[in-house]
Amino acid sequence: MKLAYRQLLEARRQALHQELEGALAGREELVWEVGCGHGHFLTAYAAAHPAECCIGIDLVGERIERARRKQRRAGLPNLHFLHGEARLFLEVMPAEARLTRLFVLFPDPWPKLRHQKHRILQAPFLEMVAARAAPGCRLCFRTDYQPYFEEAQVTVSAHPQWKLVDETWPFEFTTVFQQRASGFHSLIAARQANDH
Repeated sequence: MKLAYRQLLEARRQALHQELEGALAGREELVWEVGCGHGHFLTAYAAAHPAECCIGIDLVGERIERARRKQRRAGLPNLHFLHGEARLFLEVMPAEARLTRLFVLFPDPWPKLRHQKHRILQAPFLEMVAARAAPGCRLCFRTDYQPYFEEAQVTVSAHPQWKLVDETWPFEFTTVFQQRASGFHSLIAARQANDH
């Protein structure tokens, strides 16, 4: 069983690496959306920023298929959607590639105490992102779940490679989850130029 799982993971790693290299096509900078869902936000962002390579990932294959249909209809060569997991994506990024902006919009809040370990915005993830981020990279996080927002503020504030910044949200586009939310909270963090 363990061997079969390792083989499956390696196959996923190789497939994601190949897709990512094809999406980058020699470009070294990218905007990344984790948990892109059906691709509404990133499609709008890519249309407004044609010079930027935009890549969205999601764990759910059906969502990625719908997002890819949006990309094809929009005819945006700078937009790509990949089926995969965030940490694996960071592992297979080409060595020279760097994140310039990262969006994490309305992620699963995992509200139950026993499930909070599954939240994406945690110190180990911030560490992985920092290793692949260009200096000054912006991490843009938005949630409608107040406890997750408060935890994210503490986590990001405590991380030596990230600093909360008081900036205007870089691109407004109402997502499906944002439409459903009665309110939401946003934070922006900047990747520090030097590790402390």
